[in-house]
Amino acid sequence: MNRRLITIFVVAIVIASAACWLVYRIVNVKLSASKPLSTTQVIAASKDIPLGAVLTTADLTTMTLTGTPPKGAIVKQEDAVGRGAITNIPQGEPILDSQLASLGSGGGLAPTIPQGMRACAVRVDEVVGVAGFVTPGMRVDVLASGNPPGEGANEGVVTETILQNIQVLSAGTDIQRDQEGKPLQVQVVNLLVTPEQAELLSLAANSLKIQLVLRNPLDTQMTKVPTTSMSNLFGSQAPAPKEHAARAPAKPAAKPYQIVVMNGNKTNDEKFATPEGQH
Repeated sequence: MNRRLITIFVVAIVIASAACWLVYRIVNVKLSASKPLSTTQVIAASKDIPLGAVLTTADLTTMTLTGTPPKGAIVKQEDAVGRGAITNIPQGEPILDSQLASLGSGGGLAPTIPQGMRACAVRVDEVVGVAGFVTPGMRVDVLASGNPPGEGANEGVVTETILQNIQVLSAGTDIQRDQEGKPLQVQVVNLLVTPEQAELLSLAANSLKIQLVLRNPLDTQMTKVPTTSMSNLFGSQAPAPKEHAARAPAKPAAKPYQIVVMNGNKTNDEKFATPEGQH
């Protein structure tokens, strides 16, 4: 056989094989793309659901998710109805089991308290409540002022930071932020604390004056703050003694002069004071 024909035949086989492999790849990609992905129907919020609200059927709708649904997604409406929201749920978002309180725990403030924590109420006024700007979700430090017992009573009124980086659960009866951003004047602020912190805060609130201090929510550093007393405020050094006018040097005492009196065999010494200014 002609060597040229053999070469052409081999090249044709190679080109045909490459074309078949390319066609196979294209067809395989097309077939893979045409396969339908799995979908899941989950429960979603039909409107904005605020923190503390108890869910009803009017708050719920369904939505279809393609692929793997998020962990904890609720697929049955009865698993969400009657449970309280422990976080804000935007409209159109899938409702997760972690966003709802346990069934039967109700709504409001109680379901928002994490396990092992407590909500401790602090009575406030316009000053203590930082002029009304303490709103749910903010972070505060708690200062206590009063007269310490025992030996420290000599220092007068002292102020000490007793708690730091404490979350505000509610301001008055409101557990939501004001929609318009306006400050609210409230009488009670609930703080999220541990049981030990709750005892400390309750003791301080009953016998001392409480002051709340706002802090940046991103600032979580605990600072060692020394106790401040009146002596620190006005200075602890004793006042310097007053300067007195220089005294004139004392005049030397006048020297007495002596006279010997002779009376027969008797001799007497008589001393007389020298007149002032004379010697």
